[in-house]
Amino acid sequence: MTIPMARRRPVTVRMFAQRFSSTPRGARMARRLALHQLHEWGVPYGAELSDTSALIVAELAANAVLHGRVPGRDCELALLYSPGLYLRIDVSDTRGERRPEARTAAGPLDAGGRGLVLVGALATRWEVLDRGPVGKTVRAELELRRR
Repeated sequence: MTIPMARRRPVTVRMFAQRFSSTPRGARMARRLALHQLHEWGVPYGAELSDTSALIVAELAANAVLHGRVPGRDCELALLYSPGLYLRIDVSDTRGERRPEARTAAGPLDAGGRGLVLVGALATRWEVLDRGPVGKTVRAELELRRR
């Protein structure tokens, strides 16, 4: 049985992709661009989805420029947003040999090691994908139906 065209709900998926330099400044820019783009798509600054996304992008971009940096090569941020359904955040770098893993617990005096634990706690799911021809993509997804 086919549903008449007038009764179908349109599926709207919004996409955004931007390269940024593999520097701390580039990581900050990725976070700011993500927040700005979500705001343009109707997710206001300070909303729960905006704040959660900002933290995830900040952690993934910081990891990309700290651990995935290859001099002279950029990192990339990609957002895929379907209002009311999901938000997918991809951060790609050009160094493929390192496979990020969430540490179970960082020590109280450790300077780092909590970023992917936070991503794992905030995202519905996250994974590391190979990026051809070189590099990797860390993907975090937020399922919005549960929010």
